[in-house]
Amino acid sequence: MNRATDVLVIGGGATGTGIARDLALRGVDVTLCERGGLAAGTTGRSHGVLHSGARYADFDPDGARECIAENRILKDIAGACIDDTGGLFVQLDGDDPDYFDEKLAGCREQGIDATVLSGADAREAVPELSERTERVIRVPDGVIYPSRLVAATAASAREHGARILPDTPVTDLLCEDGAVVGARIGGDGGEEEIYADHVVNAAGAWAEELAAQAGVEVTMRPISGVMVAVDHAGIEPVLNRCRPPSDGDIVVPHGSQAVLGTTSVEVDDPDDYDTDREEIDRMVSECAAMVPALEEDEISRAYWGVRPLYAPDEAERGESRSISRGFFLLDHSRDGVDGFTSIVGGKLTTHRRMAEAVTDQIADELGVSGACRTDEERLPGHDDPEKLDALVVEFGADSPADRDVTGA
Repeated sequence: MNRATDVLVIGGGATGTGIARDLALRGVDVTLCERGGLAAGTTGRSHGVLHSGARYADFDPDGARECIAENRILKDIAGACIDDTGGLFVQLDGDDPDYFDEKLAGCREQGIDATVLSGADAREAVPELSERTERVIRVPDGVIYPSRLVAATAASAREHGARILPDTPVTDLLCEDGAVVGARIGGDGGEEEIYADHVVNAAGAWAEELAAQAGVEVTMRPISGVMVAVDHAGIEPVLNRCRPPSDGDIVVPHGSQAVLGTTSVEVDDPDDYDTDREEIDRMVSECAAMVPALEEDEISRAYWGVRPLYAPDEAERGESRSISRGFFLLDHSRDGVDGFTSIVGGKLTTHRRMAEAVTDQIADELGVSGACRTDEERLPGHDDPEKLDALVVEFGADSPADRDVTGA
């Protein structure tokens, strides 16, 4: 059996479901395919930080401004998909004080609320902080529960007419006369074809592989990183080590646990990478510099995620942490292939903005009027955690990042 749709979105993470939602809200007929359960890729294997932009404020001002804008929107529309914990950037003795000052100045320049606390005041607010703490910057970071976020976003898309097809892998793109016109899909119902006026590649770390089926080059540098969840209640804010980004510089409060992260290891295949016990031990050791008690905690689980970094001009760059965390919208008509767009890079925090950028382009191409409403319309179940967790089960969106919270 063949199907037809205006737009086919391939990839069921935060960005893909966000695109499906935005298109559906504008009255576009849209179908989304995901090879596994929703949020099965990078989204569901992230550390789940809702960035305030402070992490980027000193070296990526545009990225910082995007983050603080989306931070405020998600806190409004996503409800129980978000835990508004706040965050601290922690300077320990031996850390560069100039870096702290540059971070603070960047926050203030980019409109990010930032307050300095002395080490003593910081330890009064968070008693488990190391005695080595000299001062901190308080910022409006938070925590995202990606399973809930993606499931609620998919439910909103479906309410507005989208077809959401988890467990539906794309086996090949359909190309005719220099255009992508659809995809061949598999699944429990057997193989079939979906024809579309436009196809969106939102496959994240797998975007290069999918684009190659259309004869298009999308140069990804997938980077794996480990997250370690330990049984540790009582830490309220997200803790960031105030030093240049490196291994083991973030502690994320997560219900009765804390998630420690992360490493940065370049991999050739986003489905095949090492899971080294040494990485786990290093995360605990490094994060314990901020919270010494972490070294005594029992490890509940460890999981690896693969970040979908886009680096077409950076193949010779050796340090993966220096690659941009911004997003890139690739209109492949410029490559001689019509009807095909890739969205790559980016962060979980900015997924909604990424989806808006894609939808604006496609709506213009299809002659669809109407402004984006995803920044105003709240997600289904935003005020009902039990409903959100039921949606997680329905869409198969349970993921390692927040399985302890959703109970899925």
